[in-house]
Amino acid sequence: MEKNMKRALITGITGQDGSYLTELLLAKGYEVHGIVRRTSVINTDRIDHLYVDPHEPSARVKLHYGDLMDGSSLRRVIEEIRPDEVYNLAAQSHVAVSFKQPEYSVDVDGLGTLRLLEALRDYMRGSGTNPRFYQAGTSEMFGSTPPPQSEKTPFHPRSPYACAKLYSYHQVINYRESYGMFAANGILFNHESERRGETFVTRKVTRAVARIKLGTQKHLYLGNLDAKRDWGHAEDYVDAMWRILQHHEPDDFVVATGQSYSVGELVVKAFGMLGLNWEDHVLIDPKYYRPAEVEHLHGDPTKAMELLGWKPKVGFDELITRMVHHDLELAQQESVLKGAGHVVVARGLASFS
Repeated sequence: MEKNMKRALITGITGQDGSYLTELLLAKGYEVHGIVRRTSVINTDRIDHLYVDPHEPSARVKLHYGDLMDGSSLRRVIEEIRPDEVYNLAAQSHVAVSFKQPEYSVDVDGLGTLRLLEALRDYMRGSGTNPRFYQAGTSEMFGSTPPPQSEKTPFHPRSPYACAKLYSYHQVINYRESYGMFAANGILFNHESERRGETFVTRKVTRAVARIKLGTQKHLYLGNLDAKRDWGHAEDYVDAMWRILQHHEPDDFVVATGQSYSVGELVVKAFGMLGLNWEDHVLIDPKYYRPAEVEHLHGDPTKAMELLGWKPKVGFDELITRMVHHDLELAQQESVLKGAGHVVVARGLASFS
């Protein structure tokens, strides 16, 4: 391993964003370290194609046990790998779940960031270095504030998830101003991909469309079809994360496409791609409405475009097209396995309340 190779630490490396960011950093010559929680079931599907046995001299992806709820584990990992950049992507990131598990969501998404900042501050004092820190913020922090939303827009969070993320946002600024840390916030609007978790609405829709087309599912249950979101592709958004940490000074940036579409428009687009009439298959279930709805998120990415030279490459139509085609392939594989007598579990399609 080259001694001058940059080292990055990613929390949430096994998630959608973590996997794309790992690909990006490896392409740029980084050594990438990821923090994973200890579980009895290995959950590294999204990065398995990048992983090389750590005993191999060429290995540039290394995983470490740790948890945002355990400050001592964060300190141990940071001191061991001595990162140049830290990307905090780990979170309980499902808004609806945060209403069901508010304490856990706030502990991980809010206090977890504080623990990581404290671990970094201790490392800075002992090492004399100043690693660059990226915090994954969210457009959900804007909540009910009217669009378009920029870095100057007031926040009005409408969920435990959004409140916790807003706490983290302000702590990052506090540590930047109090201790001179290179700590920056990315306020990312909704970003999806073929790797999106199957309980998030975009992937829930595209998975259902594919399975309905092949006759292995009859209906799709949704909540508020009128809610509007600014949807981009996660691969574009991790590029913005990296650019934020390459900026000459720590700052906070909105990352968005500048366009928004309703859930209903997403549904029409996805079903139409496979020649289906959505009205024949989509049913509304009130349990999927949030206690406090966020009606319209529409970002203004002007600052990121002008100061970072960033712009999204994948538009809404291409995003949904990619996801539907990907999920159609998965649904076809399911059908083949079922035809061969195998038991297939459709992940993410269970109805939780």
